[in-house]
Amino acid sequence: MEMLNPHCGVDRDDRGVVRLSICNAGSLNILSLRRHRRRAREGLRNSPATADIRAVILAGQSEKSMIGGADIKEMARLDQKSAEAFITRLRDLCEAVRQFPAPVIARLPGWCLGGGLEVAAACDFRIAAHDAKFGMPEVRVGIPSVIHAALLPRLIGWGRARWLVMTAENIDAPTALAWGLVDVVAKEGGLDAAVEHTVKALLECGPEALRAQKALLRQWEELPLTESVNLSVGVFGKSFLTGEPQRLMQGFLDRKK
Repeated sequence: MEMLNPHCGVDRDDRGVVRLSICNAGSLNILSLRRHRRRAREGLRNSPATADIRAVILAGQSEKSMIGGADIKEMARLDQKSAEAFITRLRDLCEAVRQFPAPVIARLPGWCLGGGLEVAAACDFRIAAHDAKFGMPEVRVGIPSVIHAALLPRLIGWGRARWLVMTAENIDAPTALAWGLVDVVAKEGGLDAAVEHTVKALLECGPEALRAQKALLRQWEELPLTESVNLSVGVFGKSFLTGEPQRLMQGFLDRKK
């Protein structure tokens, strides 16, 4: 693993798949304002040869968590100004994930709480271990769930999002799957295999088409329906400028001969 900075390491294989690992954050990968969030964001933005990346796997160094949450010891010392700086940096990390042009997969062992769940929600896919746990405990320590918790109603509906952020109760992996919070729950000992299955599915797709699709999905989240439909017409046309449809469609036709 190449260390991009003291808190972010990267592995890249010859397929263009990057594993970005959050490091040196304790066994639960608890994020600190001053160190881990900025450097994890920098690691994502500064991944080598970004244009050639086919997929990113966001992981923690520990098998106990991808990101366990934010550092409560640090938050306990905040005032209004420093609290806004604190949450702004977490927002920026989530946005770096959400805006990254290639698909991002969250690899989710163990605990995924608070800020960690917000980062996971910003990913395109969430693959959970069989014993993973999820929750938004902020109200129990006197703060609301904010920033990318706003994605939760879109993922799981208003009622379930309200239950998570207002009761602060945790849910297990099967419940998270049933709710639509995660996409896959791996068999025991099979988390990496489940992640690899998703990676292989993505690699079967046109990389330019996937990037265009991800960008469209981001816009569809915010645009009215009619505008979303009409925007798609131009994106569809521009896809033929890449040469990818011609190549992949011809390959499909050749296999049918």
